Amino acid sequence: MKLLAVSDLHVASAATRDAVAAIPPHPDDWLILAGDIGETIPHLEWTLRTLRPRFRQLVWVPGNHDLWTLPSDPNQVRGEGRYRQLVDVCQALGVLTPEDPYPEWTDGDGRSVVLAPLFLLYDYTFRPAGSTKAEALDAAVNAGVVCTDEFLLHPDPYPTREAWCRTRVHQTVERLAAIPEHYPTVLISHFPLRQDLVFLPRIPQFSLWCGTKQTEDWHQRFRAQAVVYGHLHIPRTSWRNEVRFEEVSLGNGPDGTRLTPAERLRQVLPFP
Repeated sequence: MKLLAVSDLHVASAATRDAVAAIPPHPDDWLILAGDIGETIPHLEWTLRTLRPRFRQLVWVPGNHDLWTLPSDPNQVRGEGRYRQLVDVCQALGVLTPEDPYPEWTDGDGRSVVLAPLFLLYDYTFRPAGSTKAEALDAAVNAGVVCTDEFLLHPDPYPTREAWCRTRVHQTVERLAAIPEHYPTVLISHFPLRQDLVFLPRIPQFSLWCGTKQTEDWHQRFRAQAVVYGHLHIPRTSWRNEVRFEEVSLGNGPDGTRLTPAERLRQVLPFP
């Protein structure tokens, strides 16, 4: 029995849809989907209906692309309403979300962890030391780096994405603190929980849209055995304070070829 993870499928691409459709059954394993499945409700529904029968359980968190409201979207639901739509789709198909009770996952040897799917967003605090949000945004614009979230990820009914992020962080801290202390955890987020994990050598200004400093110590504070995230499109394993951080987005193999989702499914537990 394994706990596997992948993110950033972006199934708007026909090539990625074909690759997702080719993932073989893993009847004993759980699969984490760490955000950015696509940009529409049909993208999410198709992916979950394709993968749900092949795994014992799916666990989902939203990415920023999932939360976009496209001008072509006939529903035009924005912000919190959009997120709730996505949660409803998942729950109707038996997929666990950040709104469900945190599940306990047990490996073949009887060792248990609590899986904590998180929805947190970002608050523009992943920026150069000493700079203000306005200064960092100006630097990003001057470098030609502006996240599409600025146009398509709406915070309704909150006044800003930062305000929505603060609310999500507050709600999530309360839930994580309620996990009995004898349980280790696996924290699951689309966005990196620490600024020093944001490895974007070509576009460092994009870190503004990558997380919040409010979560920097959560891996220690909430007894994480592993932390799963995506968003950066640079798959890698990092260690902080003896905790393993896994960026699980799709990416390229050592020879530069694009890996398929089946090849990119990352084993989170048991530790490989």
